[in-house]
Amino acid sequence: MSIRLIRRYAFSASHLYRRPDWSEEENREKFGMCANLPGHGHNYRLWVQVAGQPDPETGFIINLETLDEIVKEQVLSAVDHQHLNHALAEFSMGKAIPSSENLVLWARSRLEKALPEGVKLVALRLFEDESLGAEWVAG
Repeated sequence: MSIRLIRRYAFSASHLYRRPDWSEEENREKFGMCANLPGHGHNYRLWVQVAGQPDPETGFIINLETLDEIVKEQVLSAVDHQHLNHALAEFSMGKAIPSSENLVLWARSRLEKALPEGVKLVALRLFEDESLGAEWVAG
């Protein structure tokens, strides 16, 4: 038996959808207003879901302070109040587009390796506004 714990975080960041190898027309055709320079911002919400066995003494899969520190170090400190195309090498001009989908995969790669033994990352959900988000689920 495995128990899942879900914790919600928030951060603000801006991003730009643009490929430097495409014309202005191509960028606007593919990305619409998201290609407008210098970019636009969102108040993101990130749900982190981990699974494991509760410690018999504490009842916790992971101490929330520990989880919060991991998420802060691995994700929030890199993205909060940043322009993602400039703050993260993975999303610099000509690299990956900082879409919700790609941001979820970026966060997954950082969180999976940082969690303590016995705690497994099983899902991430990232919403950039009330109607748009992406989710990664293990398996």
